[in-house]
Amino acid sequence: MKKAIVVGATGGTGAAIMEELVKRGIPAMAFGRSFQKLEQLKEKLGNPENVTIVTGDAFRPNDIVKAAEDADVLFHCPNVPYHEMEHKLIPLGESVMTAADQLGLKVVVIDGIYPYGRRRMDRVTEDHPKQPHTRKGKTRLAYENMLFDPRWSRAEVMIVRLPDYYGPTANEASYLGSTLEAIAAGKLAFFIGNKRVPREFVYLPDAAFMIAELAGRDDAYGENWHIPGAGLISGKEIVRIAQKASGRAKPVIPLGRVGLSLLGMGVPVMKEVVEMLYLTEEPLVLSGEKYERLIGPVRATAFEKGIADTIHALQNTNVSFFR
Repeated sequence: MKKAIVVGATGGTGAAIMEELVKRGIPAMAFGRSFQKLEQLKEKLGNPENVTIVTGDAFRPNDIVKAAEDADVLFHCPNVPYHEMEHKLIPLGESVMTAADQLGLKVVVIDGIYPYGRRRMDRVTEDHPKQPHTRKGKTRLAYENMLFDPRWSRAEVMIVRLPDYYGPTANEASYLGSTLEAIAAGKLAFFIGNKRVPREFVYLPDAAFMIAELAGRDDAYGENWHIPGAGLISGKEIVRIAQKASGRAKPVIPLGRVGLSLLGMGVPVMKEVVEMLYLTEEPLVLSGEKYERLIGPVRATAFEKGIADTIHALQNTNVSFFR
C-alpha cells in the first residue's frame, strides 16, 4: 500500500482508519462531502503532511476518480442510514466500484454481519452460510454479490466484517456509540437491547490496525475477512465501566421493540433497528481464526481500557465533529 484514499473519512470507521494510516506514515487522501469536517479531521490528526483532504460526492464516480488518481488502495467507509439502506446502499457501492474499476484500485469494504442471518456456529467463520431473514440482511447480501460481480475486471475487492463497534470516533452508525457519548456527557442514555445479554464489540482502533494489515496484503483480496472483538461483554458491565470512567451515573435505559418503535415515530432510524434486535438476543460472535492463521495475532484491547479510553477521549473532544 503506497497511497490510500478513504471514502467517508469523517465517519466512525473512516476516521479510525485515517488515524491508523497516519501512524504508519502512509500518504492518505480523506474524501468526504463536508470541507469543514475534513479540515477538523486533519486538525485532530495533528495536521500531518501526508494527509490531503478532498471534497466530493461518493455517489458520483467521477468525483472519486478525480480524487484517487494516484492511490493504489481505496477504503470504502461511507454508509447510509438504516431507513435509506434498501434504496441507497447498492447505488453507493456501484459508484465506488465504477471509479475503482476505472483506476484499477484495490478496494477494502468495511461491512457488518447482517448477511449471515441467525447464527449456526458458536464462533462464526467466513464460511458461515449467508441466509439473511431480514430486509437489511438481504440488502447487505445483494451488496456483497454486487461487490464481487465479475463485471469489475480491474478492481480487486475484499470485505472486512466487524461486529458492533465502539471507540472515540464511533457515532450513531454503531449501537454503542451514542450510548457512550451520552454517558461521557453526563446525560440520560439509551442502550439498544437487553443489558444482561453478553455481546461482541470491537474497539475501533484495534479494527483499524487489523484492516490496515489486511489492506497491505495482495493475497487478502477477493475474500471476506472477520475482525473480532475482545470477547463478550454485557450492557450492564459496559455501563459500569463507562460510568466509572466518566465519574457520572445518570440512568441508562434499555430499548427493546416497544421503546424503539415509539422513538421511531420521531426518529425513523430507530424504528428500523427493530428487525435487527435478534442480534442483541442471540448474539453472533466472529471467529478470528482465519486472520490469526494467515495474517497474525488479533489485536484486542481489554474492555476496561477501551471503554475508559473512549469515555476520556469523548470528554476531551468536540464530539460534534464526527456528526
